[in-house]
Amino acid sequence: MASPSAEPPAFARAVAGLRAPAPRPEILLEEIAAPQRLAPYAFALSATVLRSGDEVAGGRLILLHDPAGHEAWHGDIRLVTLVTAELEADLADDPLLPEVAWTWLTDGLAQHAAAYTAIGGTITQTTSTRFGELAGPPPTADLEVRASWTPTADDATAHLLGWCAMLASTAGLPPPGVALLGQNQRANTP
Repeated sequence: MASPSAEPPAFARAVAGLRAPAPRPEILLEEIAAPQRLAPYAFALSATVLRSGDEVAGGRLILLHDPAGHEAWHGDIRLVTLVTAELEADLADDPLLPEVAWTWLTDGLAQHAAAYTAIGGTITQTTSTRFGELAGPPPTADLEVRASWTPTADDATAHLLGWCAMLASTAGLPPPGVALLGQNQRANTP
């Protein structure tokens, strides 16, 4: 990997966009070590999503840059994500969940006008039931979103915001400014 002073301007602009603050307090972003062998330049973020103080989803967003371009990317900058979230057991059995989860990504990007090309990915839903020495908690269900896309501009701020919107949807957070019933409400006592 090249030294930071030798970073290409397109990569530096994209990194600056990803360093924008998270749009909501429930999403905690942190810079992490980026993979070194995928592209000449890389930058990575991790996210933790909290709901009522509990971690309910997490993910990574990796920015890759190859100044020479990459045919499969249809460009020279690529964003790659992995998002995981715990689900309620009844949601894990929903046959429409993969399509809905994919729209959380595409709608999040569209909502923030994050223009892209060459998008692709997989949605995996799993359930786990423990037996024997591991028996105990009830069955768990998880959702995993793996995706990548090529931004059509160097400024990645809109892509960060779209990714955070997808994280919020995956974690079951209500839209900003909306409280779920029973949360953040004062008791009506005189």
